[in-house]
Amino acid sequence: MPMLALSQEAAAPAIAPPASDPGVAPGSDASAPPASAAALAADDPAAALEAKRDQVSKELAALSDTLKLSASKAEELRRSIDTLDKSTASLKQALIDSATRRKDIEQKISDGEKKLAEYGVREDAIRKSFRSRRAVLAEVLGALERMGRNPPPALLVKPEDALGAVRTAILLGAVVPGMRKETEKLAQDLQELADLRKAGEKQREDLTASLKGRQEEEARMDLLLAENARLSQENSAQLQDEMRRSEALAQKSTSLEGLISGLESEIASVKAAGEQARLEERKRQQMTEAEREKARQEAEAAAPDKNRIAPAFSLDELKGKLQLPSVGEVMRQFGDADGTGHDAKGMVMATAPAAVVTAPADGTVVYAGQFRSYGKMVILNMGGGYHVILSGMERVTGHAGQFVLSGEPIGVMGERRVASAAAFALETDRPTLYIEFRKDGNSVDSRPWWAKDAGKVRNDS
Repeated sequence: MPMLALSQEAAAPAIAPPASDPGVAPGSDASAPPASAAALAADDPAAALEAKRDQVSKELAALSDTLKLSASKAEELRRSIDTLDKSTASLKQALIDSATRRKDIEQKISDGEKKLAEYGVREDAIRKSFRSRRAVLAEVLGALERMGRNPPPALLVKPEDALGAVRTAILLGAVVPGMRKETEKLAQDLQELADLRKAGEKQREDLTASLKGRQEEEARMDLLLAENARLSQENSAQLQDEMRRSEALAQKSTSLEGLISGLESEIASVKAAGEQARLEERKRQQMTEAEREKARQEAEAAAPDKNRIAPAFSLDELKGKLQLPSVGEVMRQFGDADGTGHDAKGMVMATAPAAVVTAPADGTVVYAGQFRSYGKMVILNMGGGYHVILSGMERVTGHAGQFVLSGEPIGVMGERRVASAAAFALETDRPTLYIEFRKDGNSVDSRPWWAKDAGKVRNDS
C-alpha cells in the first residue's frame, strides 16, 4: 500500500491508544517487549506453549490454595467412610475407586490447563500483531482524519478544482482497498480476541469446579489411607522395624540393583512376597496353554479378588493393556538423550501438581522411600523377574512387603518440579514422574505395555 506523507499533527491522534486498546493493557508501555510466550511463538511454538502451560499451572496452583473444603462436606466424607465394611478388600476397592475418580478429574484439569495455554499463546500472538501494525494503522487513520477535515471538492464546482479532485480520487483508489483490508483484519482479530476471552472465562469456571472436586477426592483418599493404616496396626512393630532396615539399606546401597537385591534378601516381608509371586508364576508355567487361556478369560470376566497376594496376570500377558500411573504428558522416552551424554533408561512424565500416582499393575512393594538423586521412590516387584520403579513423588503411601493392586494409589506428586537426575535438562516447571521397567536387573522399554489410550482414565476398575 502506498505510504502517505503525513504531518505529525495528522498522525498523532491515531497513535495514542484508547483505554480499550486490545493490544496494550491500560497503563502499559506499548513499546515494551511482547510476552515471553509470544516471543517464543515466532521461533518455537512448542516452547511457547510449554512456557504458557507452566504459567497457567502456577496460576491454578495458587487458585487451588485458596479453596477450602466446607465443614459439612468434610463431615459427609467422614460419614461415608464410617459406613464402609472395614475389611482389607473393601478398603482396597474404595481406594482404587477414589484414585480412578481423582485421575479422571486430574485429566480434565490437565486438558483444561492445556486449552487455557493455547488460548493464551494465541492471545499473545494477536497482541503482538497489533503492536507490529500500529504504524500502518496510525498512518491510515491519520489520512482518513485529514480527509475528513478537508473533503475533496466536487468535480462540477469549479474547473480549476478538477485536477485536485482527480488527484484525490487516484489517491483514494490506491489507499482505500489497502485500508479496507487492514480494517477487516483488525475486526477479525478483535472478534477472535473477544471469543478467546469468553472461552477462557468458561474454561476457568470449569477448572475451578474440577479443582473443588479434586480437593474433595483428596480428602476422601486421605481418610481411606488412614483407615487402611489403622487396620494394619497389629503388625506395626514388625512394620516399623522393616522400614528402619529398608532405610538403612537405601543409605548403604550405591545402585538400584544393589538396593533391590538387598531388600529382597534381607527384608522378611519382601522376601516372603517374592517367594509367593514365584510360586504363582511356577503354577502358571505348569498349566497347559488351554488352561492358561481359560484362567485369563475367567479373571477378565469376573471382578478381581481384592484379597489376593500375588499378581492375577504375569506382566508379559499385560502388554498393550496398562494405564499410565499418573495424569500428564511424556517428556522423555526410553532411549532418548538424558542431558548427561547417556540414553534414558526410563520415561519421564510432567504431571499435574499434587497428582495421584497409582500402581500400573499388581505387585509387591519392595521399597518406598527416599533414594539418592531419584527422590522419593516406590519399587514394585511384578513377578517373572520384572520390577517397576516410580520416582519423583513428594509422598509415598505404601511400605515394603505390601501387596498393591492395579490402580491402587501408592504416592502423590508435589506442587512443583523436584531436582533429580532422572529429570535433568527438562524444560518444565511441572512435577516430573520417572518410570522405569526392569527385567532381570536390566532396563527395558516400557512402551509395549502401555495401552493406546494410556493416560486417559477408564472407569471400569
